Amino acid sequence: MARAPSPPPDRTTLERGRSVQDAALDDCAAAVLDTVPAAMDALRHAMRRHVGEEMSVPQFRSLNFVSKHAGCSIGGLAAFLGVTMPTASSMAERLVRTGLIETRADAADRRRSPLHITVAGEAQLRRIRSGTHDDLARALAVCNPEELATLQAGLQLIRRVL
Repeated sequence: MARAPSPPPDRTTLERGRSVQDAALDDCAAAVLDTVPAAMDALRHAMRRHVGEEMSVPQFRSLNFVSKHAGCSIGGLAAFLGVTMPTASSMAERLVRTGLIETRADAADRRRSPLHITVAGEAQLRRIRSGTHDDLARALAVCNPEELATLQAGLQLIRRVL
């Protein structure tokens, strides 16, 4: 014998369902707004400890960007940092003077000088990343395996959504 179809949900159930979801979205957005800046502050603090006096965090970010985007332009660096071209150019020039990045002539366009990380720059990045990684691992050591798995899942979700 066939079952009778379920009646559609009434209007108040739908409205309540949407308001519950809206409240959950609002709560989650507020938690992200509270948590992500605090996490970024902790990362910046850890990086500052390992960057040392010779390099600023924006210089580290620039070095990291050039490492990941070999041959990038000053314009690409400026867009990444959210600064003007002259500011990005000055940042790159400081890194060139310290031997952490280099410019190479572009055979196709002489006006363009692509940026490349040097061996010294790669070594500096490895040192900073390693120290920062170790600091973060020590901070996370208070978590049990279930909490670490939950954190990993949350980070994957944030990466996918944002």
